[in-house]
Amino acid sequence: MAILPLPPTPFFGNKNRAFWRLQFLGWIGALLLRAMSSLANAVPWSFLIIVIIATITGFSISLILSVIYRALINRRAIVTWGVTAIVLAIAVGLYAFIDSWVVSLYRSNAGISFTQLFLGVFYLDLTLLGAWSALYYAINFYIQVEEQNDQLLVLENQATSAQLAMLRYQLNPHFLFNTLNSISTLVLLKQTEPANAMLSRLSSFLRYTLINEPTARVTVAQEVETLKLYLGIELMRFEERLRTSFHIEDAACDALMPSLLLQPLVENAIKYAVSPLEEGAEITVTAQVLGQALRIIISDTGPGLPPGVDPPDLFGANHDMGQDLRTKPTGSTGVGLANIRDRLVQAYGENQRFDIATGTEGGVIVTIELPFEAREPAPRTPSSLNRSVHQPLNPLVAS
Repeated sequence: MAILPLPPTPFFGNKNRAFWRLQFLGWIGALLLRAMSSLANAVPWSFLIIVIIATITGFSISLILSVIYRALINRRAIVTWGVTAIVLAIAVGLYAFIDSWVVSLYRSNAGISFTQLFLGVFYLDLTLLGAWSALYYAINFYIQVEEQNDQLLVLENQATSAQLAMLRYQLNPHFLFNTLNSISTLVLLKQTEPANAMLSRLSSFLRYTLINEPTARVTVAQEVETLKLYLGIELMRFEERLRTSFHIEDAACDALMPSLLLQPLVENAIKYAVSPLEEGAEITVTAQVLGQALRIIISDTGPGLPPGVDPPDLFGANHDMGQDLRTKPTGSTGVGLANIRDRLVQAYGENQRFDIATGTEGGVIVTIELPFEAREPAPRTPSSLNRSVHQPLNPLVAS
C-alpha cells in the first residue's frame, strides 16, 4: 500500500512548540556538558545531583527571562538593551547565589567561603544565561524578519493579482460594447432570429469565461475553445467574410497560458483585416512548442499596417499604449494590446516576447512566446482544435 508523503513543516511554523524544543535540547546539552566535565575531573558521582539542580535552576530562570524579553523585544532599542542588561545581571546573580548555596551545603566541610563559591560559579552562570539571551533575541529577530518578508511577498502577490484581474476585467466591457452594438443593429434591422442567436452565443461565451479566475492560467486547448466561442459570435456578423484556420500542435495543447489572451488579438484582426475589406480576410492561429518555449502566432490576410508605421515602434519606449493596432490615437479605446503587453510583463517579466510585424504578402503577424509549462494531459480530440469555426463549435454555444 502506497504511503502518501507528508509535506515538510517549517521548524518555526509553530513558534511555541519550537521554543520548547530548543529549551529542552539546550539545557539538556548544558547538563550533559557539565556532567562530563565533572566526571573528567574525578568528581564523585554524587556531585551530579548538584549539576541537575543547577540545570533545573537555570531552566526555570530562563523561562522567567523569556517572559520579560518577549515584552522588551519590540520596544525602542535603548529600552530593550538597557533593561535586558539589568535583568540579565539580576538573573545571573540569582543563579550564582542559588548555585553557591547548594554547593556550600554539599561541601560544608571544604573550608571554602560562600563568597569564593559565588565568584567561582558566577562566570559559568553568566556564560550560560548570556548565551541563552543572545540566542533568544537572535532567533526571534530572525523570525520577525522572515515574517516581514513573507508579508511583503503576500502583499506583492496580492498587488500583482489585483493588477492582473483589473487588466482581465477590462476586456469584457471592451468586447461587450462591440457585440451589443452589433445586436442593437440587428434589432433595428428587425433581424430577430440572428439577434437572438447572437445573444445566446454571447451568454455562452461569458459563462465560459467567468468559470476561470481572472489571474488563472488555462491550457492552449481551453483558450482555443474559448476563442471559438467568441468567433462564433463574430461569424454571425461577417458570415463568409470571416475565415479562420487553426494549427495547434499536440505538444502545445496542454501548455499553460494566461486566460483570454488571444481574444483581443483576434478582435483586432477582425476589426482591421476583415471589416474593411468587402471580400473579408482569413485569420490563422498557430501554436507550437519550440524547445522550452511556447510560440503562438496570429496572422491575417488583411491590408496590413498603414504606410509609414514601423512595427517595432508600436511597443517602443515612446509608444502611446492608449493606441490600438492600425489606428490613430483617437480611433480606439486602446484596451486590447495594452492589456496583453501589461499582462505578459506582470506574469512573466522579461521572460516573454510579444512582437508585431507585417507579413511578406501583407497582413499583420503577431507573435507571442512564453515559457513552456505543461498541465497534466486530459483526454481530448486533437482534430477538434484545428477545425474551422464554420463547423459546430462547442456544446456551450447551443445552450
